[in-house]
Amino acid sequence: MPYRRRSRRSARIAKQAIELAVAAPQVMTHRLARLALAGSSPSVRDRSEFDRMGMEKIAAFYESWHAMCLALFRANLNLALSPVQFWWSSGRGQRTALAIFGAGLAPVHRRVTANARRLRHTRIV
Repeated sequence: MPYRRRSRRSARIAKQAIELAVAAPQVMTHRLARLALAGSSPSVRDRSEFDRMGMEKIAAFYESWHAMCLALFRANLNLALSPVQFWWSSGRGQRTALAIFGAGLAPVHRRVTANARRLRHTRIV
């Protein structure tokens, strides 16, 4: 059973990473095209999108950082409370690393895929 759970977690993280790798270039392409077409005097709609772009990056970074710190804190707490167990030999280290990576990837994945869906239906001009 633990093996199946671990493979599901690995599969979920891999799926999120692939979706992120596909969605991020789509969002960048849309926004860079919009930036290029806006020129030196962007419209209110363009300025709103550019402001949103900056704020989302900062918010995603802090959400990701917080989630990873919380996952690391939980891992350290588990390690401190179970000194008898062999941490790395039982596969716990890999599961912990996957949990930390997954926690950090989730906020970025959520924002980028939401942006890709939203911008897919938005005209550039």
